[in-house]
Amino acid sequence: MSAPVHVSRRAGAELIGTAFLVAAVIGSGIAASRLSPDDVGLQLLENSLITGAALVALILALQPVSAAFNPVVTLVEVALGLVEIAEAVLLIGAQLVGGLIGVVVANLMFDLDAISISTHDRTGPNLWLGEVVATLGLVLVIFGSVRSGRTETIAYAVGGYITAAYWFTSSTSFANPAVTVARMFSDTFAGIAPVSVPMFVLMQLVGGAVAVVVVKVLYPSASLTTLDPEATPTEGAPA
Repeated sequence: MSAPVHVSRRAGAELIGTAFLVAAVIGSGIAASRLSPDDVGLQLLENSLITGAALVALILALQPVSAAFNPVVTLVEVALGLVEIAEAVLLIGAQLVGGLIGVVVANLMFDLDAISISTHDRTGPNLWLGEVVATLGLVLVIFGSVRSGRTETIAYAVGGYITAAYWFTSSTSFANPAVTVARMFSDTFAGIAPVSVPMFVLMQLVGGAVAVVVVKVLYPSASLTTLDPEATPTEGAPA
């Protein structure tokens, strides 16, 4: 069995991974709007492909340390007995800080103000339902892989799912509170107005809660107790 990773290293990986993820989301959105200014569909395609590809690369690189990059995923780990509450607080804090770093870097790379408050209003029951569906699917993809002992597939599964969910959900699949909060601070293609953030985050939490029930029903016993692909499978893992 591989040695446990110290929580400070896990927090560092979460901060770095979330920063790069947000930079990919925001940066590709800015680039898409500049390269394809008259075609919103092409802009979304470019944004989704880059985000999915970045997720695959980041998860492959950081998964041996920590690669949730998402407070909902971390909270689900708590619910499944994989992470202690105190550790989760630190990891979520790192994700939120990483997201803010990522949005500032993305804005600066494209010669914009470091922070600009988004005016892109995203509201309505259809979009809120989209966030529930997007987050439910994401958590199911991750923990279905974990609890069936196929952690080596998570990077590709998540990257593929998010790329697809950009298109099949009405909200374009934010599915991540840290990324959602960060996207407030860029008044660009991928931004979201502050007034729209609370309901998006709430719906993401609802989707995560529903996913915990679904995962426990579909996978009543876990074959792994960690997202570390090098860990030894154990019997009787926490449900």
